[in-house]
Amino acid sequence: MTGSIESAVEQLLGEYVPPYLDQNLKQSRAVKKLLVRDGNVDVDIELGFPVATVAARVKTELAERLSACEGVNNISIQVRSKIVAHQAQKNMKSIGNVKNIIAVASAKGGVGKSTTTVNLALALAAEGASVGILDADIYGPSQGALLGIKPGERPEAAENAMYPIRAHGIQAMSMSFLVDEDQPMVWRGPMVSGALQQLLTQTLWEDLDYLFIDMPPGTGDIQLTLSQKVPVTGAVIVTTPQDIALLDAKKGIEMFRKVEIPVLGVVENMSLHTCSQCGHSEPIFGEGGGAQIAQQYQTELIGRLPLVMGIRQQADKGIPIVISAPDSTEAKEYRDISLKMAACLAAKAKNYANVFPEIVVQNN
Repeated sequence: MTGSIESAVEQLLGEYVPPYLDQNLKQSRAVKKLLVRDGNVDVDIELGFPVATVAARVKTELAERLSACEGVNNISIQVRSKIVAHQAQKNMKSIGNVKNIIAVASAKGGVGKSTTTVNLALALAAEGASVGILDADIYGPSQGALLGIKPGERPEAAENAMYPIRAHGIQAMSMSFLVDEDQPMVWRGPMVSGALQQLLTQTLWEDLDYLFIDMPPGTGDIQLTLSQKVPVTGAVIVTTPQDIALLDAKKGIEMFRKVEIPVLGVVENMSLHTCSQCGHSEPIFGEGGGAQIAQQYQTELIGRLPLVMGIRQQADKGIPIVISAPDSTEAKEYRDISLKMAACLAAKAKNYANVFPEIVVQNN
């Protein structure tokens, strides 16, 4: 009798698809322990993305399924996350203490990419992940201001390295931490590329699950350095529905495809504006553009963010909306986008480049 109950429980568990995943528990090999004895069921589930929000829902939905199984009396379900390093382009080795690097790009300025980056990073941190941000816009860094880091605050130095500055529970590094606020960076391409590598490799990141790289506009030197020398596990494209923004977003997607970096999804920013006086909603930058390019390039539209004054105001204050108003509709949208992105990454191949030794064949 116990065997038939166990088989029924295994089947029910295997068919269940957790929120944000496209795979069931059997396909994702998420059931790490199953014990069925005398009508008692003990299940241990491990998901590859942060579960602070979804754990309770998974437990409830599974308990409802299992309680309908004849012979099951008591149910104990544990849901936890284990975030691993995923494969980067050209099978590059992961950077020490950084499991996954996610590039956030737009190929165009003024679409809200930096604000989106910081809110997505803070959203994943709120879900229980260890998160960092690297501001790769050497000429016009803005993450320091968005995180409320005071001008003149410098990273703590170590031997041939430096510690990231912590703000709102995440780790951050930016060229703005190293120069005076009004000092322009009048550098040529090779110097900028070298600065990016130093910021990345000489920062003592502490056990990051995700490092977001806030990319500058365009597809130039920094983007080339990133694709050739930095192990990027995925990219997120930020655009507005406006035609001119979509043209540049397409270039960004093409760039990542050519260098074998998977695009985890497209975020359409400023998709809809609702008047605070009359409540009328209007797509002032057009509509449907994000969905259009997502379909064209076989990726997913993982979120549409409204044009809301509060997002801008809180970002300017250095307290992004995910922190200042965590229960707001906008903050929940950022959290939803971040979980879609993390779940998409969790389904990618793991990075074994750090595990296996590099084999070099020489003719003596």
